[in-house]
Amino acid sequence: MLKESLSGDGSPLYRSAYHLPSQGGKRMRPFLVARSCEIVGGKAESALPAAAAVEALHNFTLVHDDIMDNDLLRRGVPTVHTVWGTPMAILSGDLLFAKAFEILLTSGARSEPLRRSGEALAVATVRLSEGQSLDMSFEERDDVTEAEYLTMISGKTAALFEASAKIGAIIGSGDEESIRRLGEYGWNMGMAFQIFDDYLGLTSKEEVLGKSVGNDIREGKKTLVVIKALQTGLKRQLQPLLGNKNASDADLATLISLMKENGTLDFVRCKAQEYVDSAIDSLSTFPDTSAKRDLKELADYAIWRKK
Repeated sequence: MLKESLSGDGSPLYRSAYHLPSQGGKRMRPFLVARSCEIVGGKAESALPAAAAVEALHNFTLVHDDIMDNDLLRRGVPTVHTVWGTPMAILSGDLLFAKAFEILLTSGARSEPLRRSGEALAVATVRLSEGQSLDMSFEERDDVTEAEYLTMISGKTAALFEASAKIGAIIGSGDEESIRRLGEYGWNMGMAFQIFDDYLGLTSKEEVLGKSVGNDIREGKKTLVVIKALQTGLKRQLQPLLGNKNASDADLATLISLMKENGTLDFVRCKAQEYVDSAIDSLSTFPDTSAKRDLKELADYAIWRKK
């Protein structure tokens, strides 16, 4: 469905917009929409347009994030702005954003679920924009707290996971308590996903991750790993590398080794596990169905994946 929506006229605008979606990705958010619809008794097929809309919106954020961070790789391929230039990349992101709502609003679903789904998607976009803005502002500060970081990722990442679960439940005609609990599940899983993503950014390998290991440190990102490392005696080793675009792989490897030794990385992984446990607990009132089992496995996958 997303491919058809982005086929367009074969122009650079449409080719650049489909560049990242064509590379696959984890597809966690559309999967979450479909399974959240099923767990409340709906049919996954009825949620497919909403799932495609969520994925289009997610890819819009990736295109613009890559521009802001000047990342060269995404999903193992050159980022949109490195291939088509920044102006076209901005336009392709805008197109993806607009297509998300076009796909959703022309799906033929009943008016009230469509209204509520559109509202959830719009609210999530506002929250993720606010979260991204916070993330950027943190790069200029050395005193970011864990609480501030958690607030930031609540918007930047968890908001769209929360919306995905809610939208699936809304399309599936779930009751208000089910919609609330699934939103809670999605939010907690999104928190775990981002915390673990920051962890993988330092512990994975470039050929697996699809982008350079250690980029968050080179870009000066105040991830939970960085915040904890600064609190646990690694300020002297970390400070010269933080925000240093030319930080060497060898220096980063030494720092990562120290983070392993002093428990920083273990702390971060345990924090992600706490959110996964909370996500799974939010599913406790739902009957034991294949959809529920899939959602449990999805939560576990958030912190056991390799990339």
